[in-house]
Amino acid sequence: MKASIGDVALKAGVSNATVSRTFAHPEQVSEATRIKVQAAADALNFSISRSAGILKSGRTYRVALLIGSHAIEWFTAEIIAGLNDVLRDAGYDLVIYPIEGAEARDAFFEELPVRNNADAVFVSSFGISPDEVKRLGTAKIPIVGVNTTSEGFDATVGIDDKEGIKLIVRHLAKLGHRNLLYLYESFSSTLGFSSYNRITGFQEACGTIDGMNARTLAVQKNDNIIDAAISEMMAQDNPPTALCFHQDSQAIPLFFRLQRSGLSIPLDISVTGFDDSAFAEEAQLTTVRQRPHDMAVAAARKALDLIEGRPVSKPFETFPVQLQVRGSTAKPRTTPLL
Repeated sequence: MKASIGDVALKAGVSNATVSRTFAHPEQVSEATRIKVQAAADALNFSISRSAGILKSGRTYRVALLIGSHAIEWFTAEIIAGLNDVLRDAGYDLVIYPIEGAEARDAFFEELPVRNNADAVFVSSFGISPDEVKRLGTAKIPIVGVNTTSEGFDATVGIDDKEGIKLIVRHLAKLGHRNLLYLYESFSSTLGFSSYNRITGFQEACGTIDGMNARTLAVQKNDNIIDAAISEMMAQDNPPTALCFHQDSQAIPLFFRLQRSGLSIPLDISVTGFDDSAFAEEAQLTTVRQRPHDMAVAAARKALDLIEGRPVSKPFETFPVQLQVRGSTAKPRTTPLL
């Protein structure tokens, strides 16, 4: 016969109510009790009806994560991992919605409030309009931003992208660089990614330094950003002495390409990134460290507090960034590249 809640309670040495609470609201019981109840349930092959719990609570036990692309890169992967680390233990499923085009965007913001199919919404890295915030608000669910510049959220976590890139510019300036090139892939015109602040931050920081010659180069998605970087180094009469990439994943391939071109980092060119993502340390890339996993954990905890009606500690939280100086930056060379 199928095991019951009473069977699990008897085996775990707890009450029926504690077993029910463990599955419906795991955050309300101690870790030791959760482990004990789960072990008893596993031994008895017990499973609780999720639909019954949903009907009783009026919740879906599902949260939505909006991202700006179908590609799951390092940052998004860290966000997903951090959210799941908290939400899984609380009994919530995480559903990912890529919001890449206008049609997908309109469909999500129109249909979610009507369907009432999530208990909270996370928006990662891109902006949503006041009208979209209002439409989500009609669903009466928390909206939590992760690295987004939009207003109207119930809680947010993020970094100061401008401050991060200013650390890079100041570091290069102290080394003696006065000819910098910032490279990035063109942004979607409709999503308003928060990392665009790195570009404006770069321009602002360079504008405060005497004698600084700084340019930005937007590379189209169909073009290769490494080819663009090498072309700038070879074709310009006064080529840049340092290349600043919008993110690490764009900078690291340059290390391999320059070797084939007979150039080296940092003797011929200094290179920086942003993120301190996978392989940045192995490549000895000077970069700015951010911790998206930690931000996601904090965002998930804020969302659970909002769902449960608890007060939120630090609803709008800015996380620190750190300059990681490694072997890809040095004083500029004193002789021409060619």
